[in-house]
Amino acid sequence: MSLLIIHNPSPITHLLTSQHDVGGPMKSISVINTVSVWSLNGTLIDLGNDYRRHMSGGSLIISNLDKDQDTGVYQCTAFNTWGAILSRRASLQFAYLDNFKSQTVRSAVNVREGQGVVLLCGPPAHSGELTFAWIFNEYPYFVQQDSRRFISQETGSLYIAKVESSDVGNYTCVVNNTVTREKVLSSPTPLVLRSDGVMGEYEPKIEVHFPDSVPAAKESVVKLECFALGNPVPEISWRRTSGIPFPSKVKMKNSNAVLEIPNLQQEDAGTYECMAENRRGKNAARGRISFHAKPHWLQTMTDTALSIEENLFWECKATGKPKPSYSWLKNGDQGRVQIENGALSIAALNLSDSGMYQCVAENKHGIIYSSAQLMVLASPPSFSKSPLRALLKARSGSEVTLECKPQASPPAISLWKKGNEILQRTERITLLPNGTLKITNVTRRDAASYTCVAKNQFGTASTTGRLIITEPTRITMRPTNMEIIVGESIVLPCQIACDPALDVSFSWAFNGQLIDFQRDSDHFERVGGSISGDLMIRNIQLNHGGKYVCVIDTDVESLSTSAILVVKGPPGPPDKVAVEEITDSTAQLSWTPGRDNGSPITGYIIQARTPFTVGWQAVDTVPEVVNGNMLTATVVGLNAWVEYEFRVVARNTVGLGEPSPASTKTRTEDAIPDTAPTDVGGGGGTKSELVITWEPVPEELQNGEGFGYIIAFRPVGTVTWTRAVISTPGVARYVFRNDTIPPFSPFDVKVGAYNNRGEGPFSSIATVYSAEEVPSVAPKRVRTRSVSAVQIEVIWEALPAIPERVLGYEAVYWEDDTKPDTVGKVRISGNYTLVNITGLKANTVYYLSVAAFNTAGPGPQSAPINTTTKKPPPDRAPLNIQWTMIGSTLTLHWDPVVAMETESKVTGYLVLLKRHRYNDINTILTNKTTVELSLSANDNYLIQIKAMSEGGEGAGSEPIHIHKLSDDLFRNACAVSSISAIGLLFLVDWLHSAAAYKAVLCSIPLLCKTVRRLSLPFSSLM
Repeated sequence: MSLLIIHNPSPITHLLTSQHDVGGPMKSISVINTVSVWSLNGTLIDLGNDYRRHMSGGSLIISNLDKDQDTGVYQCTAFNTWGAILSRRASLQFAYLDNFKSQTVRSAVNVREGQGVVLLCGPPAHSGELTFAWIFNEYPYFVQQDSRRFISQETGSLYIAKVESSDVGNYTCVVNNTVTREKVLSSPTPLVLRSDGVMGEYEPKIEVHFPDSVPAAKESVVKLECFALGNPVPEISWRRTSGIPFPSKVKMKNSNAVLEIPNLQQEDAGTYECMAENRRGKNAARGRISFHAKPHWLQTMTDTALSIEENLFWECKATGKPKPSYSWLKNGDQGRVQIENGALSIAALNLSDSGMYQCVAENKHGIIYSSAQLMVLASPPSFSKSPLRALLKARSGSEVTLECKPQASPPAISLWKKGNEILQRTERITLLPNGTLKITNVTRRDAASYTCVAKNQFGTASTTGRLIITEPTRITMRPTNMEIIVGESIVLPCQIACDPALDVSFSWAFNGQLIDFQRDSDHFERVGGSISGDLMIRNIQLNHGGKYVCVIDTDVESLSTSAILVVKGPPGPPDKVAVEEITDSTAQLSWTPGRDNGSPITGYIIQARTPFTVGWQAVDTVPEVVNGNMLTATVVGLNAWVEYEFRVVARNTVGLGEPSPASTKTRTEDAIPDTAPTDVGGGGGTKSELVITWEPVPEELQNGEGFGYIIAFRPVGTVTWTRAVISTPGVARYVFRNDTIPPFSPFDVKVGAYNNRGEGPFSSIATVYSAEEVPSVAPKRVRTRSVSAVQIEVIWEALPAIPERVLGYEAVYWEDDTKPDTVGKVRISGNYTLVNITGLKANTVYYLSVAAFNTAGPGPQSAPINTTTKKPPPDRAPLNIQWTMIGSTLTLHWDPVVAMETESKVTGYLVLLKRHRYNDINTILTNKTTVELSLSANDNYLIQIKAMSEGGEGAGSEPIHIHKLSDDLFRNACAVSSISAIGLLFLVDWLHSAAAYKAVLCSIPLLCKTVRRLSLPFSSLM
């Protein structure tokens, strides 16, 4: 098994101090156990007696690090039985930062005002990246960089382009190690102004500039520094000498003193120029960025297995700048190899050439490794992985191919036998160089056992299979092209005749996709036996139309037959319904057709919807019938100034399809109203009023904005109309008031409509009477009578002829003469002089008066009179009800009801009798506590008893349920005097047939009376 390193050690490691432990990860993959060893600076590390170093899972762990002993280049070698490979190299370095050697105050720097100055930092010995800052006078006041002051992160020095008086003070350099995060401070450097004058202006002098050549790695961040001293303070600018502008990724920092190029690429290489300029002159510095890249693989090799004496050729290719050189390793060392332009070749492989090989690509910026295993094979032939099938089948007349593919190194020489005889080439028999046997146009004579024999210098092997020849398979019933309607079901036949020695399977494809009968079981099912693969399609949908292919697979051949199924359905929805032109009553529509779904579209139906309709309604069109070839039509009969939506429904011989999406809402143009108000009438009101009413015109018939009504009226027999205008569309009543209007005089009335476009038609003329005056006389001889606890009868004399109309009378009643808000009213139309007031309280005094009324209202009331309602009836129902049946006569008896002091006395009893299937209830009134009833033998009855009093009917008894009785029961009925209540209940509930009744009655000699007390629900009979 090949070796593969999956974790390489990091190329460079900076450690903080020697107090830490370090682990160099190096893990390899192999089925066979792997052993790893490490070397330092090319020398194998002996871990036997080294207490500081040990291995863990291929990683080297070093404790108690020692700067002198552990610094260097590490490399891991992984071994297994197949060979060895090297990891990439890792350099271990120690980061540190020493203190400044002298902590005494540095010598003062004396400068004139306006002169430039450089304060040197001189960082101490260190390893690892440093950053610099300067403290001004005391912490935490740091020097802030600007166009006049700059701190170089290369040298650490502080540059002041032009000294000012405010710069005088002590300056301390702060050095920080970014790896160890240690920080050290230099001793202060005093900056002092000289007293011998101010420095005059001078041209820039570049003090900070990048080298002439700046090597930079691919994808690294390059920072170029440039700063100049001068008076005035110079301005810094950058350019490429090639004239190529900077890409957007380039950044200028610290007042242009730093040019930063992130993610460096080949195109960023070239000469860069820094320009420092003031009004006294300018100076420039140039340097070239040279691009370099460590090697990167373009092509590597893969694990290879070759037979002994074969030739090996491996090639690897890498890119890098400068161009990498190549070397090859076998198991970590130089081997028996030939190298040319990075390619490895070995001629006439032997077993000793097996092992792990590495291609090494290297330039001065890095080294990379690519590994692969070479296996040199030497083995006798074997058919363990590719034997002939024990039984081979072929169709008569077909071509048979028998493969001979032994595993052998070197490759084996093969021959074929038919039975025990070596097979020779003929016109039909071909032996291919790779050992394959081909027999064309096979017949039954070719049926036999065939053996392939393979041989090389290490041994011989063979494999045998028996060939049988079968008759061709025939399709006896094929599916045919069909047309079918959506929702129907069909069976597509697929039946064959075949050789019994063959195994047969059927499958179906629909439009090139194999049908999954489990997933699509709602519609598809394969039916039939071993020689039938019929396909049943249930509840066919439009998407089931297409090509169906039945595929028959046997051991020796594959056949297929197909049919086209055309599914017809209602048309699909039309699309893009648009209103091309619209008037006040018509709309011209256009649309695009939908799918015809197998049946040509024969016509279209246009539907419309407005905010005033319930759903979609079919509309009239021109032409009246829109045939299937038309894609435009004009809708007629629309209402003006109404917002319409339209949709189109297509039809074909199958039926109506789905409607199209609705068109954009479109409003018809406005027009003069063409609908007059209806149901014009009126009348009533108060004195000197003419009340006119009408049914408002619906909004959808108002035909435009600014809709209102024109009311015209005149006294009957006159010519001139009086007109009034109402601008509110929803108003349905108009009152004309004039003191000269005679009461109850007839008027001709008509109502019209108008809108912003003009006036529409008027309604037909109706006769409306003006308001009349109320009756002027009150009824006389008003009398009352208390009828029951809840009812009073009121009687009066009819009024004689008076000038005013009398339409009827109104009786007014109240309980308390001091509380008029308790007034109740009962009206009776016509010339009646009696009314019953019901729903009153029992035993209560009521005051009453009567007035005549007409449309103007009630006239004066009669003088009030009072009366008292009766006491309430007893609230107890008759109890202990017993009944006796003799023949068709039922005799009922009950206990009397005694009224309380606050109740009306009992004056008699009311017996209610209801027959099954009849709505009428018969009543019998008696002043006794017994009654006889004659019943029909073929009906069920329900009986209830109530006490009667002056106050009305009392509470009803529990209903008595009498089942119908047969003739035999009537003839054999006799009295029963001592049957328990439970037994009697059982009898009535169970004995529904005459035979059962007779059997029980005849089994009890003492039956001479049938007495029954029942307490059953009143509704249980029905």
